[in-house]
Order: sequence, then structure tokens, then C-alpha cells
Amino acid sequence: MTDLIVRKMRFAFADHHVPFLWNEANPAFSSMANAVSFLAIAFEKMIGHMITEAMPHITDPEIAEEAQAFVRQEGQHSMAHRQHAKGLIKSYPALKETLAEVVKAFDDLTADTPLKYRLAYTADLEATFTPVFKLMLDHDDTLFAPGDDRVASLFLWHFVEEVEHRSSALIIYDAVVDDPWYRMRVAPSVFKHVWGVLRLACEGFNKHVPVSERGVDAMSMFGMQARRKKLMQRLPFLAAPDDGPIANAFGHLPVRDMLVALVGVVRSQIPGHDPAHEKLPALADEWFARYETGYDVTQWYTAGEKADVANV
Repeated sequence: MTDLIVRKMRFAFADHHVPFLWNEANPAFSSMANAVSFLAIAFEKMIGHMITEAMPHITDPEIAEEAQAFVRQEGQHSMAHRQHAKGLIKSYPALKETLAEVVKAFDDLTADTPLKYRLAYTADLEATFTPVFKLMLDHDDTLFAPGDDRVASLFLWHFVEEVEHRSSALIIYDAVVDDPWYRMRVAPSVFKHVWGVLRLACEGFNKHVPVSERGVDAMSMFGMQARRKKLMQRLPFLAAPDDGPIANAFGHLPVRDMLVALVGVVRSQIPGHDPAHEKLPALADEWFARYETGYDVTQWYTAGEKADVANV
């Protein structure tokens, strides 16, 4: 029987302005997270189609139950990110085109690749989430806490649930495909596609959101590519637009922590790797415990303060 819980979250994005620069102390992380939000909508739509296609091939009832819970959690994530994206599009209507491009990239994947590939794609990408999100959640004091509480809380919820179902995609892949070497072989094409989709989102942000309202070149997350672009913009014979400063969203984090995350990502793609044995972020346990007590996790950083005021 699966341990996954399907939690329905509503962050009331329609009730107030949704800022693009939701963490003013870290514009690069704000932009990166917004790109992840766009990607999540499209990726989780693909997962929904994929699980429907895979279910007839899953004969173990416990794995079938895991698959259903997994896709339902992902469906809730997609719904919440759509509301986040809708808030951004309300302020920047042309971002609707960017979101459509991102969704099309995954729709094309659904139409043009076999089930086996999409299951490997999902298992490969999901396997990276625990080490990457652990890095972020371990440093929530700078990456999330200073920002808009509803946007920050959306990502905290999504990331802790990704940690919760960290083994699900691999379990489903093994039940249907059971070829660890194929998963490793296709990994380069998987991550090329992921980075291509994130690039689509970031290029759209640069095009449709004024630099004064994003505070950074949205392509900053691409590191060396972004710095090469900045150098090209300085050449007098090129009429390239200046999309803003380049910044490192994680530049203030300890190098050791980033290296640990990088090693975890590489290890996650090796045949025989089991995400169940990953070291987990302490914040995930705290989040689940608060949720169980009825704490308003949609306002992670401020709900307690508001409750204290209400009780005075």
C-alpha cells in the first residue's frame, strides 16, 4: 500500500498580485523558480498522459496504487503552478505565448516518443530532485524565507512532495521497462530537453518582462552561456539588447553543499541507484509534521505569526 498522500493546496494567487521578482534579495533564484513553475505545468501534463498509457502494463497492484498516487500528487502540483503562472500572465500577458511554447515542447515529446522513453525521462529527472531540492530546502532561510510567502510556500510544498515520492518514477519505470542501462543511455537526451525547455522559459522572461521588474538576465541560470552572452553584448558591432546583470542564484551557498548536490545528481543516474536511500532535507520532516497538525502550509513563514495575532 502506498504511503503517498494527495494534498490539495490552494495558494490564492488570484486574490493578490503575483510578483515576478518574488524574492527581491535573490532575483536570479526568483527567475529560476518561475522557469521551474512553467516547466512543471508541462512536465506534469506529460506524466498524466504517460501514467494512463502505462497502467495496462503494470500487473502488481501495489505498484499500480503507487502510480495512481504519484500521478495525483503531480496533478495537484500542475494545478497550483498553473495558478501561479496565471498570476504572472495577468501582469505580463505575452508570457501566455511562452507558457504555450513550454507546454508544446512536452506535448511533442508525448506525441513523438515511445512510452519507454517517457518513463525513462521521468525516472531520470525525478531521481535528481532529492539532492537538488535538499540543497534548496537546507538553505530556505535565504532562498525562500525573504520572498513572497505564497510563492515560497508553493515551491516548498512541491519540493517536499517530490522528496516524498522520490522513488515512485523509478518503481514505475522498473515495473514496465526494467532496463537500468536504457535509462542511463537516454539520460543525455533527457537533460538536453530539460535545459532546452528551461531556456524557452527564460528567453520568454527576458522578452516579455522588463529588466526593471526581473532584476537580472533570466538566462543567468545557464552560467557560462549567460556570461558569454554578456561578453558578446559588449562588442560594439553587435546590436544585442542588454537583458540585465548576470547573477548566481546559489553563489552565496557553501561550495561543499553544492558539490554534495552535484555528486548526488550524478549518482542518481547510475544503474542500481535507489532514491529511497537518499539523505533527506530536515525541512521535509518539519513540513509534514506541521501539515499533520493543521498548520497553514500555504503561508509557511507567516501563518504562525498571523495565528498569534488572532489569538491576542
